[in-house]
Amino acid sequence: MKLKMKLSKKTKIIFFTIIGILLILLILFIIRTVLSNKKKGGAVFYTANVETYENVIEISGTVSAAQEQTLQALSAGTVTAVYVKAGDHVKAGDVLIQLDDSEQLYQLEKQDYEMQTKKVSGSARELKLMETQLHALQQKVNDRKVVATFDGVIADFKVAVGDSLEAKDKVGTIVNVDYLTTEVEITETDVSKLKVGQTVLFTFSAYSKETVKGYVTSWPAIGEITSRGATIVKAKIRIDEYPEGILPNYSFTGKIEISPTEEYVVVERYAIGYEDKEAYVVLAKTGEKINVKVQPYGSDYVKVTEGLKGGEVLVQQSTPKVSGFNRNRNNRNSGGGGFPGGGGGGFSGGGAR
Repeated sequence: MKLKMKLSKKTKIIFFTIIGILLILLILFIIRTVLSNKKKGGAVFYTANVETYENVIEISGTVSAAQEQTLQALSAGTVTAVYVKAGDHVKAGDVLIQLDDSEQLYQLEKQDYEMQTKKVSGSARELKLMETQLHALQQKVNDRKVVATFDGVIADFKVAVGDSLEAKDKVGTIVNVDYLTTEVEITETDVSKLKVGQTVLFTFSAYSKETVKGYVTSWPAIGEITSRGATIVKAKIRIDEYPEGILPNYSFTGKIEISPTEEYVVVERYAIGYEDKEAYVVLAKTGEKINVKVQPYGSDYVKVTEGLKGGEVLVQQSTPKVSGFNRNRNNRNSGGGGFPGGGGGGFSGGGAR
């Protein structure tokens, strides 16, 4: 009798467990059926997105002054005069530093005296040789001066009267900053895209207020191979107008504009309907029907050239194929089950290169 009661209780437990499982399965089936029917019967929406297309060559480097002269002694000697200081504006031909030239002047005057004497008794050939020597001595006198070769500003200057200089000692720099220049590496595959005058947009890490415009001036007719084994061409770029906050040797990133930046409105082709061969869309928010002009843009998208500005949510007008890759892509990109929608698809306004 006791054994029978235990079996009956166990049977009840098994029975109620099975009933519970069946109820859960039934509820899940009902929910799935409702959602499936809702999805089949509901509208699908697409968002018209703006895609920015930039046809550019990206570059980086540092800018240089339009002209730069390193000030250095051409021969050894003692500084007898200094005529400028850092920050001074100078003209081409201005004498900046004078070295002791007493010995050179003596030799020059001596040679001139001897030439005057030889004019009475010397031969024409002797006079010609002495004249050549006179020019050489004159050059030695000139070499005792450090002279500006162009109009510019003394950028740095470290020399004083009494200093003893050796040949090629560097004592300062002159720069002409009427404009800035740079040379950038262009890969061989991009060289054919270059044109003189193309706009170049610079971004300087030391100057974040705005981009600075320059333009391409030239590039050589021969490439060169880098240490990495890549073939490149060094294009020259010039900046005529730039903020005071930008100085020579500042670093930059930038891009050469091969063609102007364009913006397209792009949407899935299933948002486009046709009536009398004329394309149209329907706004999800108001139901308004708008005529548009479109161009093919890949297999599942169109480019809307007229009629939309971007950001509009549109009602689906045709059904995508539901097989393979397209089925998965459409499920990801389209917002099913009612407005306000999940605007799917398209490209999110990022630059395409």
